[in-house]
Amino acid sequence: MRFSNILGQEHIKNHLQQSANHGRIPHAQLFVGKEGSGTLPMAIAYAQYLICLDNENDESCTIKCDKLSHPDMHFAFPVTTNDRIKKHAISDLYLTEWRAFVNEQPYGNLFNWLQSIGVEKKQGNIGVEEAESIVKRLQLKSYEGGFKVMIIWMAEKMNIASSNKLLKLIEEPPDKTVFILICEDEEQIIATIRSRCQVLHFPILSELDIANGLVVSENASENDAKKISHQVDGNFNNAIHLLHNDSSDTVFEEWFVTWIRSAFKAKGNAAVVNDLVQWSETIAKTGRERQKRFLNYCLQFFRQALLINYKAPQLTFLETKTPGFKLEKFAPYVHGNNINAINEELNNAIYHVERNGNPKIILLDLSIKLTRLLHTKE
Repeated sequence: MRFSNILGQEHIKNHLQQSANHGRIPHAQLFVGKEGSGTLPMAIAYAQYLICLDNENDESCTIKCDKLSHPDMHFAFPVTTNDRIKKHAISDLYLTEWRAFVNEQPYGNLFNWLQSIGVEKKQGNIGVEEAESIVKRLQLKSYEGGFKVMIIWMAEKMNIASSNKLLKLIEEPPDKTVFILICEDEEQIIATIRSRCQVLHFPILSELDIANGLVVSENASENDAKKISHQVDGNFNNAIHLLHNDSSDTVFEEWFVTWIRSAFKAKGNAAVVNDLVQWSETIAKTGRERQKRFLNYCLQFFRQALLINYKAPQLTFLETKTPGFKLEKFAPYVHGNNINAINEELNNAIYHVERNGNPKIILLDLSIKLTRLLHTKE
């Protein structure tokens, strides 16, 4: 992965290269950015730059880094057991799948990764066994005498035990050892680790960068690329899925519209509550990662409706496909008197799903609360 392969983020590329050239290389950095903003490709490009810094003319160094097989480039990422690995799952056991995933979906998210290893109905994490593996790997000397780089992707998935295990190593790593932690939500990383990292925030990608990326890397037409770039809120991963007609958003829209229509009817009509129960059971049968993705989709949908209600259609990007359901007609029901409560309830539901709560109960409780909130007067 080269800096030239990464969409946009020019100021971050320049900052990382110049700081490396001048020897100002923090021993621990935290790359924070929303899904599809390019944090993982940037971390890999930066790691390659550091590892090959003293071997600029050594083509073998570049080739090994391009293949993610350089012995001084290490990875840790969320994993769990699957049909092949029954217990003690750590990143080293998934390196073949990881290299294929990064090659095919460098802007992919956690759900895409879990899908690629056949465990989309489970939640991946970075546990204490992973932390012990990291400590062992970084105790070894650098293979080529230069930098060793440890990239921890989705670092917010480290549990307390693994975080505490790595704390001292991140604070005082061996000589020429660099940590790059990547996350979407830095608040989920314990404060003691955050305080030991230099934090670099990634903005979302511009519509122009996304459109150019779709044309160059996905052979999209300029018209399709421009239309899609307006719909994805700076998320290149979502743009690729939309271009290739990924069915996830279509399914999510069907779930959302069914939910909203039932919630509207349920007030004063106890019989319709059965529809909400059935809806909750349907969603609960899917994996937790898909449930979280759907709830985040709902957050986005409500925010888009609010923008339309308050006369800012130029900021909206969602286009509904469900017959008889128009975002413009739904928008008046989302306003200043209920949007904060709706956001809070959805975020609470995501929190409880994340922590292995019973999804049927969580979703039904959310549905009943939504029934009241949607009928709140502006």
